[in-house]
Amino acid sequence: MGELTDKIKGNFKEAKGELKQQSNDPETRAEGKAEEMEGKADQAKGEVKGALGDDI
Repeated sequence: MGELTDKIKGNFKEAKGELKQQSNDPETRAEGKAEEMEGKADQAKGEVKGALGDDI
């Protein structure tokens, strides 16, 4: 995937994770935290791709 795609995917995962963290279910909150971290990792991957010139 390209830089923009990774950033969008990361933003979506992060937002989804933040919503899950508002749940009353501890398991769902844990899933939300993990998903938020995945989103941040995808965003970082997009930043690296951008720095290396992958703009697709």
